[in-house]
Amino acid sequence: MKKILLLCDLFPPAFGPRMGYLCKYLRREGWEPTVVTEALEDDTFAFLASVCPVRRVAFHTLKNPWLARLQWLAVFVLDFLAGYKDYRIYREACRLLCGGGFDAIVCSTYRDFPLTAARRAARKYHLPFIADIRDVIEQYAGDEFISRPVPFGLHKLLTPTFRRRSLSRRNRALREAACITTVSPWHVELLRHYNPSVELIYNGYDPEVFFPVRTVAEQFIITYTGRLLSTAMRDPGLLFEALSMLSRQGDFPPHVCRVHWYVDEASKEKIAALAAQAGVADYMDYMGYVPASEIPTVLNGSSVLLLLTNKSSSSGPKGVMTTKLFESFAVEKPILCIRSDESHLAALLAASQAGLAAREAGEVSAFLRYYYVQWKEKGYTTPTPPLNRDMTQAFSRREQAAQFMHLLDRLL
Repeated sequence: MKKILLLCDLFPPAFGPRMGYLCKYLRREGWEPTVVTEALEDDTFAFLASVCPVRRVAFHTLKNPWLARLQWLAVFVLDFLAGYKDYRIYREACRLLCGGGFDAIVCSTYRDFPLTAARRAARKYHLPFIADIRDVIEQYAGDEFISRPVPFGLHKLLTPTFRRRSLSRRNRALREAACITTVSPWHVELLRHYNPSVELIYNGYDPEVFFPVRTVAEQFIITYTGRLLSTAMRDPGLLFEALSMLSRQGDFPPHVCRVHWYVDEASKEKIAALAAQAGVADYMDYMGYVPASEIPTVLNGSSVLLLLTNKSSSSGPKGVMTTKLFESFAVEKPILCIRSDESHLAALLAASQAGLAAREAGEVSAFLRYYYVQWKEKGYTTPTPPLNRDMTQAFSRREQAAQFMHLLDRLL
């Protein structure tokens, strides 16, 4: 039995499905994963919370809103100046590693924390260390990589320096990794600048959670789940243009055709303003976040699944390969990607035959009209031509766990 220590910035029940599903399938194959991560008050992925032993380190403990903001700023500054969060994770990892028995360390992050902790622990205990990089700062159009608003108006002052420091820490750790795993061909090419050993392991879907269920719906529903970080990263403009066109033609009555947004309050405000500006606010329904366990039912009850992206460019997003794409593959519903990244995501979508990566509003209008007619005839929709299952089944989380196990076996 191989024993693996995972150091994660996030882990279920908070966000972090990539590592949560990995631990689920590692244990099924007789491996023994143990996780050290930050403690967060979030139960989005509660159904993955007990897949393995987890030790959680609390950094944000105060409940009073003003004191909580001060504590967040204090942790931010201490981490920036002295790597405070990595130090705490490192200490917790050492408490586990000092007893021996571990074969390797895996560190999963979207920025740099806790890569330094993983690098130090691997060096101290002479263990191979895999860096799993699911997102990078360079993929964002601007400062969307800051996960929380910087309080007290310090955003412009702190963010550029934080970016430089974060990249420096990340790249130093990556140079010492036995291997890097990451989520798209663009990420592979970027990260090879820091370490030549980089493996592509896409995000995906759990086939035990996401699978097609033919559901007859009373309305034609376009569904989006997630956040709207910025219109530079995710731009719904083509959808609103297409809805406006269809509305003027009388083809798409709002009492029958709805757009369901499963988003947070900040995203709702942005979307509502854009929809009102385009004159299509009557089509919008704001549902709020739901637990991840309810997402398969939401997707299967939809007629079209919406992915929000933007054209890949030096000033726009780069290499973004959202998990929502693969979960949409799994339920076999038509996918509308707005706007096409004209890159790796669009290529995967075309190869799957699952939908459209749109470049103009006319394409979106025709796509929605086609599936609206299909829905009126059947009460549900399926991709036309049929989905390329040989391709989409490769994105199973079970298959990705097998990739990780093969990599670990090779390193060990």
